[in-house]
Amino acid sequence: MAETVRTASAIDEVLRGAVDRDVVPGVVAMAAREDGPIYEGAAGVREAGGDDPITADTMVRIASMTKMVTTVAALQLVEQRRIDLDAPVEAYRPEFADLQVLEGFDGDTPRLRAPRTKATVRHLASHTSGLSYWFWSGDIDRYEQLTGVPNVLPGSDEAFKAPLVADPGTTFEYGINTDWLGRVVEAVSGQSLADYVEQHITGPLGMTSTTRRMSADQRAVSTPIHVRGEDGAWQATDIDWAQEPDFWGGGHFLYSTPRDYVKFQRMLLGGGTLDGVQILEGSTVDDAFRNQIGDLSFPPAITTAHPELSADFNAGPGFKFGLGLLLNERQQPGMRAAGSGAWAGLFNTHFWVDRRTGITGSIFSQTLPFVEQPVFQMYADFERALYASI
Repeated sequence: MAETVRTASAIDEVLRGAVDRDVVPGVVAMAAREDGPIYEGAAGVREAGGDDPITADTMVRIASMTKMVTTVAALQLVEQRRIDLDAPVEAYRPEFADLQVLEGFDGDTPRLRAPRTKATVRHLASHTSGLSYWFWSGDIDRYEQLTGVPNVLPGSDEAFKAPLVADPGTTFEYGINTDWLGRVVEAVSGQSLADYVEQHITGPLGMTSTTRRMSADQRAVSTPIHVRGEDGAWQATDIDWAQEPDFWGGGHFLYSTPRDYVKFQRMLLGGGTLDGVQILEGSTVDDAFRNQIGDLSFPPAITTAHPELSADFNAGPGFKFGLGLLLNERQQPGMRAAGSGAWAGLFNTHFWVDRRTGITGSIFSQTLPFVEQPVFQMYADFERALYASI
């Protein structure tokens, strides 16, 4: 166990205050150095209206925090020279060549054309292939409604028929890139993505609670996804991933616990190694934390297409993207150093890895919509309180 933070009470108060103000029904936060955890805290309940406290061992849907796990799987195969980041995606998944670019609509008829460039595996890992998500793209949302092509949540292979919204390499567009990256991993490894992850990442890291599907015992201690009812009170829902999907979605499929996921964070903080177990080479981790999108930038403002799933996301200027990681180009006062890597999950889970300071942090709730302002403020308040305590 690493030396703990000096004043955990200030961090505890951020969590307690958020629950007391009804920002979230329950929240867990973690922080660690390379050699072990330095903070673990929780406030509130596992399920709104219940008495069971939420803890660091509570099962959660980590959603898009799965993406970095899938990216690490691909990078392992890059190290083995079985994947070339600059090879076309269609070299590994020939069906990718069938995708076209959605330019707009003629009435209710989608207007499509061939892409002017070929998407590479690097484009998938850096969200610059042109693929999008329905909740942040009105055009993809409309396309899916008109054509019946599903989004990725039902777990149908038909989701991979969704078109691009831009030519590869021309813009950052957050979308189903990592689901396609998972398909690349499957094609090259000959394993399902879930099997590959268990054998080569979560198993070696001792992430025993991280899983493709919760057992009955795990589900009994999980926290459900919460939304606000008509009266404004938090209500538990049965929102969940498909339990028998056609594919394991590299962008979202994992369940985990805060205590488990921090092991993965520590591996990244440690340059690819945790407690003597090497998952990636240090130079590969360096590449993940290096700008991979050139002169492109992460959008400073993203307008939601589904307010019930996500609020508008106003990150502001000064962000790039590495391999699976959002990179901040500058340090905000009292927060992570420039060059830190981070990402999040739809149900308001977040993590960051600050290699310069030697700190990684994460915070977990299970609410919708994503990045609702008070919930996002709780994340920022936790980060500031953590840095003030070390």
